[in-house]
Amino acid sequence: MTVMTPGSNIPLPTARVTVDVAAPVRLDVSGLLLTAAGKVRSDADFIFYNQPTGPGVTYRSGGGSAPDAIVVDTSAVPPGIEKIVVTASPDAAGQTFQGIEPTATLRSADDGTPLATFTPPQLGGETALVVVEIYLRNGAWKARAVGQGYANGLAGIATDFGVSVDEEPTPPPAAPVAPPTAFSAPTPPAPPAPPAPPSAPVAPAAPAAPPAPAPGAGKINLDKGRVSLQKNQTVSLVKGGRPLLSQVKMGLGWEPAYRGKDIDLDASVIAYGPQRNHLDSCYFGKLAILNGAIKHSGDNLTGEGAGDDEVITVDLGRLPADATGLVFTVNSFSGQKFTEVAKAYCRLLDAATGEELVRFDLTTAEPQTGVMMAKLIRQYSGEWEMTAMGDFVKSRTVRGMVKPAAQAL
Repeated sequence: MTVMTPGSNIPLPTARVTVDVAAPVRLDVSGLLLTAAGKVRSDADFIFYNQPTGPGVTYRSGGGSAPDAIVVDTSAVPPGIEKIVVTASPDAAGQTFQGIEPTATLRSADDGTPLATFTPPQLGGETALVVVEIYLRNGAWKARAVGQGYANGLAGIATDFGVSVDEEPTPPPAAPVAPPTAFSAPTPPAPPAPPAPPSAPVAPAAPAAPPAPAPGAGKINLDKGRVSLQKNQTVSLVKGGRPLLSQVKMGLGWEPAYRGKDIDLDASVIAYGPQRNHLDSCYFGKLAILNGAIKHSGDNLTGEGAGDDEVITVDLGRLPADATGLVFTVNSFSGQKFTEVAKAYCRLLDAATGEELVRFDLTTAEPQTGVMMAKLIRQYSGEWEMTAMGDFVKSRTVRGMVKPAAQAL
């Protein structure tokens, strides 16, 4: 029997498998059928105790004496469904996974033979968890250990995968006024100033000195070859006389600051629409989004070794028209701070040639668990610009980065 770690996967030797999730407390276990876009087709693809059956997927109650389980018959999963995620949340309202160590066991549904187990590491304030996923790759079904936590319960998971959840409506943002880029903030007209009361004449003040430019500010392009960015500096991803880049890779790397200590960081990219609306997130638990236009290389658990630890490939030509901003982030799900990390960087490569185009080395560190490394923004001309960020955030998961990254666009 295989003992799995976050991001690891195994082939399924049988068409019918059961995933049960056990813990010291009662858990609610659910399954969601997802398309290649990472979403359910409708609420009917959410399988749980109140809706226990779906095409190829069944919820099985343990009755309180045994763990609840999701049974997957891959031979009965309908065409167009490429992944079934298995989730768990404590049955008691408001209870977190702090001090509760859930273990998922993958078994043959025919004879109960254990195939693999997975215990997500170092859980804390999460109230729901994507535990494992059963997924289709090159015509074969596999299982992957995920362990992605959510702080807002099963509703957060359901919303992330497209299930309708009743919540307060969000007012639509105001339309921008003649924006020069896809993410310029709207500028309302200033109200007329009231007339100043009469006063004694005074000598005219000396004109104010213009503000100094921010360190690293300014935009350049790739005409002179590889560009090393400083924080807040922007580069236009074009070379004079050449066609626009079609496919790029963002490599992210880091090393432990202290010899002999592993650093398990997770690189992700968050995609946004023109109103800073969240489209989807690509991370170790969701290796492809936007119909495969963005793909993740998989999880690196230690940070050891030379070269990129994780790579995210973006097919710019295949991105949907409403994908106008990408923010690349790194998180420490295990809770290690970036003061324990050395030599963190990101670099952009031409995927067709392997040529390094842009590099940004993180030169500062804060005792936080997340950092926004860089953003790519599509201009109205169709070209893309990359901006170095290096902004730290208190978040162990990519889900907690969605709001601050939107604000940073």
